[in-house]
Amino acid sequence: MPATADPPQTTANGREVGQSCNTVVWRTVISAPTDLPALNGHTDTVPDIIGRLGAPVDLAIFTEGNHFPVLLSDEIIEPFRAWTKEQPEHAQLALDNIVVVTLPQPIIVSMLIRQGISLGNLTLEVSRASGFYPDIVMGGAAPLAQLHKATIIESKARVFARNRGFSLMVAADNSLGVRCLDDLDHPGIRVVMAGENEPGARRQYISALQQLMGEEATRSILGRETTSFPGRLGIQHRDVLQAIATRAADVGIIFHHLARYYATTYPQLCSMVEVPGAERFSSTIALAATIDPPRALAAKAFSQFFLEVAREIYPRYGFAFMGEADFGAEILLE
Repeated sequence: MPATADPPQTTANGREVGQSCNTVVWRTVISAPTDLPALNGHTDTVPDIIGRLGAPVDLAIFTEGNHFPVLLSDEIIEPFRAWTKEQPEHAQLALDNIVVVTLPQPIIVSMLIRQGISLGNLTLEVSRASGFYPDIVMGGAAPLAQLHKATIIESKARVFARNRGFSLMVAADNSLGVRCLDDLDHPGIRVVMAGENEPGARRQYISALQQLMGEEATRSILGRETTSFPGRLGIQHRDVLQAIATRAADVGIIFHHLARYYATTYPQLCSMVEVPGAERFSSTIALAATIDPPRALAAKAFSQFFLEVAREIYPRYGFAFMGEADFGAEILLE
């Protein structure tokens, strides 16, 4: 008599334990040299440091990572190189090796103050002597103020983008039928968002939830938060999609522009649910020069070009449109 299979075990949401799921294969944003050996497997990918280290750096930008889909798009870096060729004062700039770091703001602050960052067995020195040191830093006002206090960046920053608050990210099939923010109140829904190591974004999300849903509902949602899962890095712009793809969580709470980008770039993994009213709970990103930047002329050129084009480009990637009075506004970091 044939053996009878045990009934499948299920989670609280009715999903079978061990159900097959996806993982995220992060897309490269620059072309790798074809004549060099490459380690680009899942465990060898370093998605948030872009460029060539060990070669002379022509411009280095260290930035909070949540706007990487715009900054690393075809509309900024390559057009900047072309623009410089048309400017007499910048035409001779060498801009072949532009290094960009797109990590969470607390990591950017820490790696600059502590002068290094560890990637598994590899430690990168972050210093003027190593050449791996920024000419420009982008971030929120509070992290930039920390860097100014540490005498790393200048006392003034210029605002160039405002996000639209958060949206929800769900699996591509949206099998739980999440259609609006109120669906997060269901006791079986597990959520994922920026962790404690990204306090600025986390506070923004929680404050928005409290005002949109109330204190009690927010406590319930946070009680069902997925705070750890295999592969979590502490980088929300990597972690939230990974959690949805692997079904470690059911709903991701993340900036609207990132939810939009992931739903467009990885439609086989996720889809987006917009949240009416969330745009009221937004934050800005600003640009500041380091004190005595190692590549001062390149930094000046990029700042000029970027502040000429960012107001038009960023809304195309899901950021809010900024009026003339707000875009380019100066922030004093004293």
